[in-house]
Amino acid sequence: MKVRLLIRYGELSTKGRNKKAFTQRLARNIKRCLVDYPHIKVHPEYDFMYVDLNGADVWQVIDLLKPVFGIQSFSPVYIVEKDMELVKETVINLLSTLNPNEKTFKIATKRTDHEFAYNTNDSNIFLGDAVLEAFPGIRVQVKKPDITVRVDIRREHIMVSTQTIQGAGGLPVGTSGRVSLMLSGGIDSPVAAYLALKRGMEVQLVHFASPPYTSPQALEKTKKLAAKLAIYGGSMQFFTVPFTEIQEEIKKAVPENYIMTIMRRLMLRITDRIREEQGGLAILNGESVGQVASQTLESMIAINDVTKTPIIRPVATMDKLDIIAIAQEIDTFDLSIQPFEDCCTVFAPPSPKTRPKLEKAREYEARLDIEALMERCLAGVEVEEIKANSFTSQNDIDDLF
Repeated sequence: MKVRLLIRYGELSTKGRNKKAFTQRLARNIKRCLVDYPHIKVHPEYDFMYVDLNGADVWQVIDLLKPVFGIQSFSPVYIVEKDMELVKETVINLLSTLNPNEKTFKIATKRTDHEFAYNTNDSNIFLGDAVLEAFPGIRVQVKKPDITVRVDIRREHIMVSTQTIQGAGGLPVGTSGRVSLMLSGGIDSPVAAYLALKRGMEVQLVHFASPPYTSPQALEKTKKLAAKLAIYGGSMQFFTVPFTEIQEEIKKAVPENYIMTIMRRLMLRITDRIREEQGGLAILNGESVGQVASQTLESMIAINDVTKTPIIRPVATMDKLDIIAIAQEIDTFDLSIQPFEDCCTVFAPPSPKTRPKLEKAREYEARLDIEALMERCLAGVEVEEIKANSFTSQNDIDDLF
């Protein structure tokens, strides 16, 4: 029996005249996810999408597509000839795999072929009686049944489905433009990246490293976090920024309590330059209001002064426990809490300014040769593509999954 996968769009259904662009992007993202299955065919339609499996295992394909944003839900759909006896046999066989006794069900028939002998009511009664006879412990319930058997009578065939599997929701990655994310090795920025991906943004990752103050293990940890995110966003560009010289110069020239403010201003300048070169539309970070000294509103004013580029903070108003819950859900938490220091923590002063003055920040920053420092820093940026399977040793695979 032929099996295809029915994909429902969810939020994409509200996009009106732009809907086609969203569904086509979703189709491309699905094809990219299924690159190892070249025989699978994807057919985007206005209200839903079909994936013709052509022999591939439906549940393996569903597992691959569960992290793809833009998919509201899936249903395995079984194609049956236009013979109600064959439909009855298919329905009973499918229900037998769902342990139907002591559960409730309903038959929901849709008919676009109005010349077919059975109308929707006839189909519901015929199939409902067959199910009740086959499974004495099952009961009919029209509202919120445990199992809904969907029957779609079309001109060319009849389609039957009995299960709906929840998808990732959101918008297809790439439909909301490109952004540059300041990715640390902590808990918050990977969650910010995940939430941005869910809203359809193509996320490029910018990480600041300060060897020898930060270790190779700290950089590797951050790349593994990127690989976790690549499960949701496909392959991701990872920019490693050599930040040691800038931090050392800041430490020499700036009062201790303003080091963090000036450091973050330089990070933002560099990220903005990378964003501009990459055609990005915004900067993304994992700042949460009031969590640390550089994330007070006063600090944000003093730091944001260096750019007019929009800065998106997906976790800005979230409680730390809520951020941790998402980090655990997307499997980044255990990596994030590994004890490798990043460049912010190794140069953090004991008493950073929590309410820095904008005028003071500008004054202290003017002591540095900003353009020369940035040019040397940007010349040393390394770029690589991170995929979900970028780490292929057994230990790395265990860490990822």
